[in-house]
Amino acid sequence: MGTFCTAGNVPRNGYSNEHCIESHVNRPGSHRPRLAVVFGGRSSEHGVSCLTAANVLRVIDTDRYEVVPVGITTDGQWVRETASWSDLPAGTLPSVDPGLPPFGLDELREVDVVLPLLHGPWGEDGTVQGLFEMAGVRYVGAGVLASSVAMDKPFTKTVFAAGGLPQIPYVAVLPGQWEDDRERVVARVQALGLPVFVKPARAGSSSGVAQVESWDDLESAIETAREFDPKVLIEAAAQGKRELECGVIQQPDGSPVASVVGEIVVKPDSAHEFYDFEAKYLDGTSTNVVPADISEVLSERIRGYAVQAFEAIGCEGLARVDFFLTDGGELVVNEINTMPGFTPYSMFPLLWEASGVPYAELVDRLVQLALNRPLGLR
Repeated sequence: MGTFCTAGNVPRNGYSNEHCIESHVNRPGSHRPRLAVVFGGRSSEHGVSCLTAANVLRVIDTDRYEVVPVGITTDGQWVRETASWSDLPAGTLPSVDPGLPPFGLDELREVDVVLPLLHGPWGEDGTVQGLFEMAGVRYVGAGVLASSVAMDKPFTKTVFAAGGLPQIPYVAVLPGQWEDDRERVVARVQALGLPVFVKPARAGSSSGVAQVESWDDLESAIETAREFDPKVLIEAAAQGKRELECGVIQQPDGSPVASVVGEIVVKPDSAHEFYDFEAKYLDGTSTNVVPADISEVLSERIRGYAVQAFEAIGCEGLARVDFFLTDGGELVVNEINTMPGFTPYSMFPLLWEASGVPYAELVDRLVQLALNRPLGLR
């Protein structure tokens, strides 16, 4: 075994860098843990995952790890990717090349740890985590149950409600309900009042999300969301909301700690009414403000809720917890992401950079935590 030690302090969150982590090396004769970085996937967030992987692979220390990039195509093929996309047209995202040599799933047993940089269904929802558990392979991030709960927003809200976390009123629409009793669904939604946000229940990156300001537009918004997921979530709009976000990672002893708080700001002269997919990834009309311009009291409250949300779903490794703050000062938890965006310009790494943990060190810490996590039931 090798030993990894760092020194320093992260301000305002109680996270001390003064720790040593032992690196488990499972393969005889190997001096470096073999790290499989898995990205792409079948969800609508395929391109975002690829973008994340390209940046993460640039900072991984190949003197410390034997890195194996693995791409999953949009139709589910596993291939040996390089994640080296260049000269992409403006406003486009990269994708995994299905023509590359295959990566056999039996090869997973030959790696020490997996970094699954997958977003959305078939990656962030517990499916691939279950595969790793069955294969007896360590991996970064939340386990099967926490991943599944966090991906399914209505279930997340049920768990958060049980934990006493404040939330926005909502209606969950199951496939059979919309197909068999549409009038009753519309009546339930109308009780929320206008405007409402309609979104797929199990998607991310604001894919398929619409703001409805007239009931005449409700059915079309639901149909659009159903193109991404037959299960739909409809929420009352938080009036005059500010979008605030907080990162959480675990310390070596397993205790979660929160980062500073950041804010997402969409430029007022943009064409976006809210923080949608294009504003996040394609046209540069959103800005991450870190740290957010809020009071210390509010910051501490958000960070406390972030840790509470992390623990409520039984999360592991890392998460980003998103909040709304209304004009009236009401703070509500929006959602939790168990594998947040990880480009150097994404909110999660920016939050930790501002908390004293640089991008490359953050990636390394998460890998080391996974290497030291026991296999099986925890």
